[in-house]
Amino acid sequence: MEATPNLSAGHSHSKATEARQEALTRAVSGQSLSNFPAIFQGFAAKGIPESEIKPRENVFTFDAWKALGRYVRKGEHGVKVVTFLETLSKETDPDTGERKLIRRPWTTTVFHVSQTEPLKGVR
Repeated sequence: MEATPNLSAGHSHSKATEARQEALTRAVSGQSLSNFPAIFQGFAAKGIPESEIKPRENVFTFDAWKALGRYVRKGEHGVKVVTFLETLSKETDPDTGERKLIRRPWTTTVFHVSQTEPLKGVR
């Protein structure tokens, strides 16, 4: 499965669409491998063969799947992982006067492609 967003030119870009696109971009371009053991262990415990678990290819967050034109089936349980988000702190740098860029931990849930279905009306 190729991880490319499914956005049509005729659709308006709402905040939700932008958030989904950002989630997909972070998921595909992330550099840390620290969650890989938890992802493999969590999905293997759900009966998914290790050879079919491919983080950044077929394992994404709820919003990233929506950006890919898929939805997570009702009742599905994913695997919790910790990621780090870059955000501006409330503190300012005394030298530049600008807000400092910090990384903060964030817990999210990822789902395997086998837990999803294509959105209706999406190619």
